[in-house]
Amino acid sequence: MDEPPEDPIEVTHTLLSADALRGLVESFVLREGTDYGAREFTHEQKVAQVMAQLDSGDARIVFDPQTESVTLLMRES
Repeated sequence: MDEPPEDPIEVTHTLLSADALRGLVESFVLREGTDYGAREFTHEQKVAQVMAQLDSGDARIVFDPQTESVTLLMRES
């Protein structure tokens, strides 16, 4: 039997259904916790910001086969 890949796999966000992508982004936003900046944003504003970051390529979705978990990461400059 083939072993699953050990390295994290980048998942193109446009390949996910709208519902799956929304659920993933909402879960990420909720895990990020409280705002500590000069301005607080609503949940919907945070979701829209993350969606825009995915669309622009500033953020990416990564699946870790070892832990079978998914997370969002900012692209490194």
